Amino acid sequence: MNEFTKAELRILRSLRTPQLIQRFLEELPYHHAKTSWSPRLVLRERTAHCLEGAIFAAAALRVNGYKPLLWDLEGIRDSDHVLAIYKYDGHWGVIAKSNFAGLRFREPVYRSLRELAMSYFDNYYNLLGERTLRAYSRPVNLSRFDHLNWMTAEKSVWFIAEHLCHIPHTPVITKAQEKRLTRLDKRSHAAGLTGHSPH
Repeated sequence: MNEFTKAELRILRSLRTPQLIQRFLEELPYHHAKTSWSPRLVLRERTAHCLEGAIFAAAALRVNGYKPLLWDLEGIRDSDHVLAIYKYDGHWGVIAKSNFAGLRFREPVYRSLRELAMSYFDNYYNLLGERTLRAYSRPVNLSRFDHLNWMTAEKSVWFIAEHLCHIPHTPVITKAQEKRLTRLDKRSHAAGLTGHSPH
């Protein structure tokens, strides 16, 4: 599939459920390099950040019979968060790599993308404790980039991130609600940083 080697396919096929893909990502160290590695490079380097983890998860989902869907959560005064999403029994779930404990896996129990996005709202904050989630994208099927060999490229696949930046996003709160937001309390802030890898 897209020129994966037999050894690469063996690893990807062993990650036969979303839960196993998430577990694989959890075991990879989080890195802060300004890269956009393909799934092949993630397998080789055995480290990943948010974007790379999501792209890897999309490829693993595809190998195991799901659509390779990415989804972007947009923040203000914060980084966007890119996730791999999938549907099971008509409900959305998520696989994600994150430096924040609350921005990772979601079980497939969410009926809509808005419902799924709002499950991240209280956990989506910057180091100042500001709640920063503002919008979500439509799902992007990475098969649109097959001609660019997104799964096995030997160089960064920045074209995926660029596409996510330019597609429409749906707001999750109004301007009036934004003005009334409070900062996260210290206990929740500390809990979300469990396992956080500093720059």
